[in-house]
Amino acid sequence: MERPRGAARVRHALVALLSAALLLTGTSAATAAPETAGPPAPGIGTEAVTPLSKWGRLKVCGVRLCDSSGQQVQLRGMSTHGLQWFEQCVNGSSLDALAGDWKADVVRLSMYIQEDGYETDPRYFTDLVHSLIEQATARGLYIVVDWHMLDPGDPHYNLARAKTFFTEIASRHKNKDNLLYEVANEPSGVSWSRIKSYHEQIIPVIRAQDPKAVVLLGTRAWSSLGVSDGAGETEVVNNPVNASNIMYTFHFYAKSHRTEYLNALSRAADRIPMFVTEFGTQEYTGDGANDFTMSQKYIDLMAAKKISWTSWNFSDDGRSGAAFKPGTCPNGPYAGTTRLKPAGVWLRDRIRSGR
Repeated sequence: MERPRGAARVRHALVALLSAALLLTGTSAATAAPETAGPPAPGIGTEAVTPLSKWGRLKVCGVRLCDSSGQQVQLRGMSTHGLQWFEQCVNGSSLDALAGDWKADVVRLSMYIQEDGYETDPRYFTDLVHSLIEQATARGLYIVVDWHMLDPGDPHYNLARAKTFFTEIASRHKNKDNLLYEVANEPSGVSWSRIKSYHEQIIPVIRAQDPKAVVLLGTRAWSSLGVSDGAGETEVVNNPVNASNIMYTFHFYAKSHRTEYLNALSRAADRIPMFVTEFGTQEYTGDGANDFTMSQKYIDLMAAKKISWTSWNFSDDGRSGAAFKPGTCPNGPYAGTTRLKPAGVWLRDRIRSGR
């Protein structure tokens, strides 16, 4: 999902100047501007009931996600678009709306590695994720830290970068109870055994810093459990990753991914822990006509089997899959439905109602 890159270059240049100016104070560029944090969401304070205060640290129990007391939970929320393109859509006001108006439980912070993302400026993007973690935590949300590897599709290509990134993120935030780590967004073009070997190298890196965190593992063929390559969930079921407190990810776009995908997710969820970290109501490009009927079949299945989900995407991208109309970011308004596209209206209603 490429976007014009000129703005990214200007932003990085400004960040470099700011970083130099702040070097003597030891303040990071991403956290220097207090404006980005914003006030707590209306009605969300230290004494308010938030997803985090209600459920505490999450864990995997059997094939389900459970709260700190062992009760099954389903998280519902939104994924950001690529932070390198749509950082302006993730701010105090939009997070206020996501937590307070949308009634979301979770936000997925989608940090691309390539495509003008992390590899272009690791310090900037790591600091940005630090800042957004703090802002989402202040609003009582759970956070999926998404290592958004996409192309190349072999996660080993970014293994060294992933180790560096997750070591710092997990070390800084290990005392928080609301982080889940998604370590490989959409592996493609490689076997499940190759993907599995990556997972078994990166999980210990996170666990060395944050031993109790839930880790989310990408599956073959763009996190389709292999279905998009003509395979299915049995390759994961029969050869699971050698680790505990893990879940496997599944992505779908309802207009493109029909009953075969729905059935694979249903079967898998009875055998292994599943988390849908990305889906849309349109075609797999995140664009085109919405298919709310097929999307509702997925929503019903995920509700019945307590499969947590985050939907793509919480931005004002021009595609139909973006929640907001173009021009909404950075000033909003983000609450209510006046600035929402049809997909945004539909998703907000599903998050608020739970069905």
